[in-house]
Amino acid sequence: MTEPTPKAERPNIIFVITDQQRFDTIAAGGASWMHTPVLDRMAREGVLFSRMYCTSPSCAPSRASLFSGTYPHTNGVMRNDEPWAFSWVQMLSASGYRCVNVGKMHTHPFEDAFGFHERHVVENKDRATRRLPFYLDQWDKAFWARGLEKPSRITYRRRADYAERLGAFAWELPADLHSDNFVPDMARMWLDACEAAEPFFLQIGIPGPHPPYDPTPEALALYDDAEPPRPIRDDEPLPAPLRALRQSHLDVDHDAIVHLEDPSDAQLMRQRRHYAANVSMIDASIGRLLETLDERGLTDNTVVIFTSDHGDSLNDHGLSQKWSMYEHSVRVPALVWAPGLISGGRVVDDLVSLFDFGPTILDLAGVPVPEWMEARSLAPGLAGEETEPRRYIFAEHAGDRILNGTAYMTMVRDDRFKLVHFAEHPGQLFDLDADPDERRNLWDDPAYQADKARLLQAILDWRIESGLRTQGWTAAAIRHGPDAGRTPPGSARQAGA
Repeated sequence: MTEPTPKAERPNIIFVITDQQRFDTIAAGGASWMHTPVLDRMAREGVLFSRMYCTSPSCAPSRASLFSGTYPHTNGVMRNDEPWAFSWVQMLSASGYRCVNVGKMHTHPFEDAFGFHERHVVENKDRATRRLPFYLDQWDKAFWARGLEKPSRITYRRRADYAERLGAFAWELPADLHSDNFVPDMARMWLDACEAAEPFFLQIGIPGPHPPYDPTPEALALYDDAEPPRPIRDDEPLPAPLRALRQSHLDVDHDAIVHLEDPSDAQLMRQRRHYAANVSMIDASIGRLLETLDERGLTDNTVVIFTSDHGDSLNDHGLSQKWSMYEHSVRVPALVWAPGLISGGRVVDDLVSLFDFGPTILDLAGVPVPEWMEARSLAPGLAGEETEPRRYIFAEHAGDRILNGTAYMTMVRDDRFKLVHFAEHPGQLFDLDADPDERRNLWDDPAYQADKARLLQAILDWRIESGLRTQGWTAAAIRHGPDAGRTPPGSARQAGA
């Protein structure tokens, strides 16, 4: 087994993951109406990936894939609350990195280490159940210590206007208690107190802009005169699984959103302005984090990666939140900023998969990437080397309590086309060059049957290749069982056995 790079030559790595942030939320990435000066600066000075796609449009499947370097069907996490078997953070910690999680990871079991030396956990913004005790969550403890009730759908349901807000509420408590301030500020406190001699890996899981859409009044004021893009309206009925998904949102107020059959333009614009203001709060928090790096003299030897686990429909196609394969659900922002280490001012337009950040981080840390990883390192491209882009991007999700109209949903896209396959229903086929808003489904169009057949064959080839490549993963998962997340796997897995 190849030894890790010596500690003195390895950078610190900060991995910021927001929750449910669409790709079109950074001004420098083309969303000119957004107020994101810090992320714009990171784009100017770093590398922006314009076509980054998650491997699953839901929190836990996307994150388990990201932190294993494997697809959901490989690692077994195809729904929320399914147990994780492994995280490459274990490999980082074994190599000499100090590994710290501040904020959301959405691991299962919730309290396990998964390779981190420290976990300062903050989970969902809207938690209306008592399944998770408050004492396991730093954010809950902060409210409890001040004698305050944390906002959730329990509190929002008391409002007379709850049913017509579409999840959009102004934050009425102290600004420092807002999750999108609280989590980055905890990370800054950790950086201020850090005296470790070894390099660190700091994962910062910001709970926003996941609903409820709850910016402070100050952040909301940035969008008083903003004109967000109007939601996409389809020219034809949705496929049966997505109609069922829409009905699920109409029936249940997931995450304090009452989804409406026919919301007004004012309601839709209010929802989008609140969402954008949440992103601007995150932007400002990242700015304070970068200032702390400067103050500690850490900037020149630190890589900062910024991304999100999946997007948010915001009523595009009449849908709420995620669980679909539309662009606004599966395409996410992605930035790498390291002014002392990586030449910036670049935009990468290649198709890139979110879980590629896993082997990228291992590469940057000088840790050998296991042969069984299905993700690809982006480190060579970041260093300016020529790389072969992906021909296809894949995503998948199994049926669950919310996506209850299909047993399984799979997406494949290439430079031009996107195909969505449902296990038991006709699917979707879009020509993204001619139809970037994905309004016209070409599934039954005779002129596109060759493209449809090619993409269906790509899914078949992908699943066969995946099964062959990950035999070592499967054997190791069976061997280690439910304790695999607690105990780093041995040399057999690292060798691909």
